[in-house]
Amino acid sequence: MTDWLDLTRRAGFVSHRLIGWIYWDPVAIERYAALGPDPITYYVATRGATLAGAGNAAVIAAFYSISPPFISMCLDQCRERTTFADAAAARDAGVVLGMREYVPEICDELATLAEPLWEAADALPVAGRVLYATCRDWPRPDDPLLSAWLAVNCIREWRGDTHFAILTAEDIGQIEAGVLHGAWMNYPDDWLPRSRGADDAGLDAAFAELERRGLATAGAVNARGIEYRQELEDRLDGLTSVAWNSLGEERTRQFLDLIEPVGDRLVERIDLTAGPNWMPAARERPPR
Repeated sequence: MTDWLDLTRRAGFVSHRLIGWIYWDPVAIERYAALGPDPITYYVATRGATLAGAGNAAVIAAFYSISPPFISMCLDQCRERTTFADAAAARDAGVVLGMREYVPEICDELATLAEPLWEAADALPVAGRVLYATCRDWPRPDDPLLSAWLAVNCIREWRGDTHFAILTAEDIGQIEAGVLHGAWMNYPDDWLPRSRGADDAGLDAAFAELERRGLATAGAVNARGIEYRQELEDRLDGLTSVAWNSLGEERTRQFLDLIEPVGDRLVERIDLTAGPNWMPAARERPPR
């Protein structure tokens, strides 16, 4: 029998790797900055471009664990100096150039998967997945390589929306989510929540709440907290297996065989341009 949980874990992981590097790619950032906004606004403005027309609050809700004032600043600046369609186009131009340069051996075959990947993305339930819904309805390009990349991103954002729905159901707050994720990834010194805008006061409140729930002790996530975060990840993999089941076992294995061998190379792009901690979802969990 097909082990869909294992396939889903692997496909979710390599999807983060295939997508994540672009948000720290200097070529894409330069193209975006040429439109007028500050480069620091690139990640939020381009990832949130499909939803930004609904207003800052909608993007804040969809991004969940990133500082709301930072999101608003990024969106406001992009809105004032260019359009979100042009911002997304700058990112997408970087996708094609980067893929052709960094992982040229996968580009042609990935392009052939555009249609089945979009069929799988389109088949996913839209209810409660707002960022996914806007990605799905965004205009699709003629370039099959970019189209395939955007289809994977659409499935990835559906997973992200599902992840945040789980956190909401579990009443895990914005900063608590970052604290738990960072500890689960064995990141040092609350780096991850701080990278998303958490300050000392926010972290103190988050740890107090986690301690109240038995997930932290003396200002650090404890063994139960790590176990709990793994349970959330397992739950997410179970719920999101529908995406890869829709693509089918043969196509899913083809996708894995294509992306897994180049995943480290794409993560190295983030290391070179931003540093070794960014995009934790695309990184192997180090031993504790």
